[in-house]
Amino acid sequence: MFDSFRGDTRAIEGLPIRLVIALVVGVASLSVMLNMLSGVQGLAVTELDVRPEPDVVQPGEQTIEMTVVDADGKPVSGATVVVRGETAHLDGVTTAETGSDGTVSVTVTPELRANQVEGTLAVDVKPPAGGQLVDRRENTKILVVEG
Repeated sequence: MFDSFRGDTRAIEGLPIRLVIALVVGVASLSVMLNMLSGVQGLAVTELDVRPEPDVVQPGEQTIEMTVVDADGKPVSGATVVVRGETAHLDGVTTAETGSDGTVSVTVTPELRANQVEGTLAVDVKPPAGGQLVDRRENTKILVVEG
């Protein structure tokens, strides 16, 4: 049985050409896939952040200026800012849209509960439609402290 294999030299003849063909097909396929991926813009997104001023307020009616910026610190227009109570109480949710300079002014009336010395307001951002902007990470919270 093994004698028939020992005398057969054909098995090695086609191996190098098959490897070359597989390599060429593999490189061509990889080139096509990379070309398709480079055309997809959805893979590159920019995280948004909010910079409230002031970021520490007292209970009662307060006006807070906020600037929505991208990862490079450039202002973002057309973003919707949402302010909601977290550990501080806020009646409902307050929303506003940033102007061309990326800023928005929001009036809120935070309250602290009985025996509560401090609390927080959460700020979320809905990016403008049609862009590569996202708000996945937690933004700066607004601290409410008893004066």
